[in-house]
Amino acid sequence: MADGIYVSMNGASARMAQLESVSDNLANAQTPGFKATRPSFEAFLAKGDAHNSSKVYPAAVSTQVDLTNGAIIQTGNPLDVVPSGRSFLAVQTADGIALTRAGHVQVERNGGLTAAGRPLIGKDGNPIFTPVGARVRLDTSGSVFANDAKIGELALFDVTGPINRIGPSLIAPHDAKSITPSNGTLRLGEIETGNASPLEAAVQLVSAQRHFETSMQALQTYRRLDEKASEVGRVR
Repeated sequence: MADGIYVSMNGASARMAQLESVSDNLANAQTPGFKATRPSFEAFLAKGDAHNSSKVYPAAVSTQVDLTNGAIIQTGNPLDVVPSGRSFLAVQTADGIALTRAGHVQVERNGGLTAAGRPLIGKDGNPIFTPVGARVRLDTSGSVFANDAKIGELALFDVTGPINRIGPSLIAPHDAKSITPSNGTLRLGEIETGNASPLEAAVQLVSAQRHFETSMQALQTYRRLDEKASEVGRVR
């Protein structure tokens, strides 16, 4: 019965990973720039049993970040931007560069420009600062103006390799080869919402919960059978 217990445990573990992913997608469906995650499942034969197909172990082997674009909402705010295509804005974190499509640009008290709560990076690789109190505006090319004087350009990047999601609206390149500079433009007065469908996530949540409960029920059944088998074989 041990094989059945292990199969059920693996199934429950895989569904737990799916529940975490779907719950996160549902909670952040309306978060600007949010990128949903999609777990990948795989079935494995038991080690040493390559010719015995009766023992198949399911597992969640990886979680991929869905980089498709979300819905666009018009805000009328000239500092709300959406990068064209699938380009991303670049921001500075404690661990280096990160990317985001959460284009609600803000001017901090020190004149620094931020997006997704992080300093925006210019094409020169440095955070962009404007004179304190200056009237700041952007244009579709990504140029930054302070009192009508151009002071820099926003850096845009395309994803070309593996990435990791480090926050609801932030992704980080796996290495320098994972991103390349983009010649994209900006759409002004708009914001991009998350790319997770609330309805789809809700349906997936119910389905994953049911599959998890089924795996747990199977686990309990195998445990009871195992206990019964032990009782039968016990010498009284």
